Amino acid sequence: MKIAVAGKGGVGKTTISGVLARSMARRGSKVLAIDADPAMNLWLSLGVPKSALTGITPLSENDDLIEERTGARPGSVGGVFSLTPRVSDLADKYGIRGPDGVTLLVLGTVKSAGGGCMCPANALLKALLRHLLLDREDVVVLDMEAGLEHLGRGVVKGVDALLAVVEPSFRSIETAYRVKKLAQDLGVKRIYVVGNKIGRSDEALFVKGEVERLGLDLLANIPLDRSVPDAEMAGLSPIDYAPDSLAVRAIEDLTHRLKTAVS
Repeated sequence: MKIAVAGKGGVGKTTISGVLARSMARRGSKVLAIDADPAMNLWLSLGVPKSALTGITPLSENDDLIEERTGARPGSVGGVFSLTPRVSDLADKYGIRGPDGVTLLVLGTVKSAGGGCMCPANALLKALLRHLLLDREDVVVLDMEAGLEHLGRGVVKGVDALLAVVEPSFRSIETAYRVKKLAQDLGVKRIYVVGNKIGRSDEALFVKGEVERLGLDLLANIPLDRSVPDAEMAGLSPIDYAPDSLAVRAIEDLTHRLKTAVS
């Protein structure tokens, strides 16, 4: 199962990605969690110690690796480089082993078509994502920024489901609608909204109403839970800090719903 998680900044998609990956691993899956969000904070939501990240360079910024695999160094002008570099060993070579056996791969930012690419870095990252989503048998949870256009059809077609995380606000739900349109254009068939930080019944009704108005499919609501920011301040994943909290239980239920929806 390959799950992409997107949404407007600040809605909590990285928290959901991390706890979702841990929950899937606890159910017996071999899980690869990919951090493709520019903020690169998935390690905290997964519960990977910060010390384990010492010396780790995001693959998008690893110029030596990019040059080795594509034949061109990032920033070089006029060079010819491979669009099909060898990538099958990268997850095992650069992945960081975390709690419950989850492997974290810090990808870094995949630039959009309007950001000056195709470039050697993008060629490597897109080839790697194609391999991870299409060829590997692991469960993959991909924590990404809101846009999908930087991935392209050849990458996104490997995604079994896309979760658009929203909070009770017009802007985040409109972002989810744009994410859905992009995902549909790229061929993703299962697109679900996950409401997050739902603190009151009227907020749940607001999310439900707006999601239905825009023709979106609401899969789950995650309640507002003080233990989530408390866990972040403690430098822990919510699943370690408060395993019986309302938010963690709701994300664990989301794991079950996803497996049912995708099967």
